[in-house]
Amino acid sequence: MTDIRHHTAEIQGLSVFYREAGDPANPTLVLLHGFPSSSAMFRNLMRELGDRYHLIAPDHIGFGQSAMPAVDEFDYSFEKLTDVTQELLDTLGITRFALYIQDYGAPIGLRIAARHPERITAIVTQSGNAYLEGFTPFWDVLFAHAKDRAANEAAVRTLLEPAATEWQYLHGVPQDRRDLVSPDTWTLDQAYLDRPGNKEIQLQLFWDYQFNLDGYPAFQKYFAEHRPPVLIAWGEHDEIFGSDGARAFLRDLPDAELHLLDAGHFALETHGPEIAALIRDFLARVG
Repeated sequence: MTDIRHHTAEIQGLSVFYREAGDPANPTLVLLHGFPSSSAMFRNLMRELGDRYHLIAPDHIGFGQSAMPAVDEFDYSFEKLTDVTQELLDTLGITRFALYIQDYGAPIGLRIAARHPERITAIVTQSGNAYLEGFTPFWDVLFAHAKDRAANEAAVRTLLEPAATEWQYLHGVPQDRRDLVSPDTWTLDQAYLDRPGNKEIQLQLFWDYQFNLDGYPAFQKYFAEHRPPVLIAWGEHDEIFGSDGARAFLRDLPDAELHLLDAGHFALETHGPEIAALIRDFLARVG
């Protein structure tokens, strides 16, 4: 079984936590988590793949074990989170790598890819959206909040409560697989959300998410012009980023591999071995 090592690096004066597994001499896969999780979501996948790949999974600023400065002390934007992630990779000397993007990890990872296409060997997307087709009714209140924060903040705050966090893990999961999802997942995420000041951070990132959509044309241009190898391993029943968002990748990447899994938003919890096998096969063929 592959060991996972736990590190911190100082980036722009802030402590950035990251998990590492595998031999640095092997090809690198950078794992970028989503909301409301942390690099902990990749704990099992890293053990599955660490015999063949070098894996790096950071916690974004404001998440997990990374620094959590107050909203008036740090620019909580996806542009800034991208800058921190890029600087972390540069600090670690990681210049060529594949990306695994999920949820918030997508606008961060795809910014890096579009800016530095020569550094990307492949992309694995699991509910990592890059097309308007991926947005479901879940987003209605968030887009309303983007237009009028004061009027919609109370409704958006419900997305930061325990019931909503548990729902993220369990919705779309078949009944016969629900017992595969550990309650530790949403309990840990909620503990991070409940830290003093963290909900204000998440509200700011909810508001800033609207600007990721402005980047979609650049992401899609990157796909069409550079044709990176892409594996799409997506929960077909995801009610946050719908499966239409998975299919949309094929518009610009007709050679992408599409796998719709009988899962929800956090497909690694129920289909981890299947996703690991898909990644092994895919990366062995493309790079």
